[in-house]
Parts: sequence; structure tokens; C-alpha cells
Amino acid sequence: MIRFSDVSFSYGPSTVLDKVSFEVKPGEFVFLVGQTGSGKSTILKLIYMDFQPTSGIVMVGKYLSSQIQHRDTPQLRRTLGIIFQDFRLLDDRSIFDNVAFALHVTGASGVEIKKRVLRALAEVGLSHQRNKMPSELSGGEQQRVVIARALVNHPHFLLADEPTGNLDPTTSREILQLLKDINTRGTAVIMATHNYELVRRVNERILQVREGKIFEVELRTG
Repeated sequence: MIRFSDVSFSYGPSTVLDKVSFEVKPGEFVFLVGQTGSGKSTILKLIYMDFQPTSGIVMVGKYLSSQIQHRDTPQLRRTLGIIFQDFRLLDDRSIFDNVAFALHVTGASGVEIKKRVLRALAEVGLSHQRNKMPSELSGGEQQRVVIARALVNHPHFLLADEPTGNLDPTTSREILQLLKDINTRGTAVIMATHNYELVRRVNERILQVREGKIFEVELRTG
């Protein structure tokens, strides 16, 4: 479970979040919506503890922001899969090696790495592209590689920060459907987006970040 308890976060003189409280349960799909600069990315960074709250407590599984040690942060992040808008792929490595990179630091064997990378690529429909370089793939395919990289450690939660922000509408819908399919198999997903048109296409929980606060929102799908 992820839980925010009266979490505030300030950046210099600016208050980004003001006593925010919410929780996300295992297996949920949650949209985190709001305008650019509203604090969506800040919430995700607080979850993977790149940021520490100014006040309040963030709980992610057994980890508490008030107690976590720096040496424990890599273990926490292995329970999370993080998907960035700007891909952050290694241009000098193949698709296979980009996904495998996340496993090398865990000390997994070569046999285990191959098995898990091929499984992750199969989940996103890219097994046949494993030997290509990132520059040979379309934007949508590159984002699928990023999702495979996030899945390879079998995370409890996927954190997707504007995963469709650089994609055309058709590809955006395909990526959303892929995340929905992953969620159906049991992985919780938190997707930050300002694309309300995309959000309206599915009936999932919506949290809106506005003026430093967070609100539950209900939208009709269509």
C-alpha cells in the first residue's frame, strides 16, 4: 500500500503540496491529474523517495519516509516500476540490454536476466525488436521498452509520469490500454497525466492535484 498522511512539500518559498492525504491499495489503477506544475511529478518523486516531505509521512509498503535509510532506497525502488515521459533509454545499447540494465545491479544470473527480459518484452509486444537500438524504434515502441524495463523487477506498483505526453493520440490510447492490461494482471498503476481526454476513456479512480491539495474526482466515460 501507498499512503500519504498530511504530507506537505515546499520548494524554496513555494508550497507545492499542503497537508495531502490519500492512499493507493494493491491492484488499483489511479489517474493523477492536474495542470502542468500542479505537483503530480512531486507526488511520484515522494513515492519513490527521491524527495522527502517537508512535513507528514509517506508510507510505501514497509518503508516510511521518516525512517528510511539511504542504503534502503534501492530496495524500495525495486518494488516500484518507474515510467518516464522522456524515455531515458541508453542510446548505445540494444533494446534487450536497456531492459536488462535494471537487473544487473540486483546480482541476477545471466540465465535469470535473459528469462525475465524476454518475458517483459513479450508483455509489451516487442520480443521481435530485442536486438534493435532505440533510435530504430518509433516513439510508441520506445515507450513500450520503458514499460518493459519498469516491469522486469516484478514491481508491486507502476508509477507512470506523463507516459503519453510525447505521443500522438492513437499511440497514447495504445499505451493506456497496455497499462490497463498490466493492471488487470495484478500490478497497481499510478498514472500522472494532464490529458483529460485520455482519462475519460476509462472508468478508473481519479485524484486531482489542484492548488496544493488533492481531490477525488468522478468523470463520466465516453
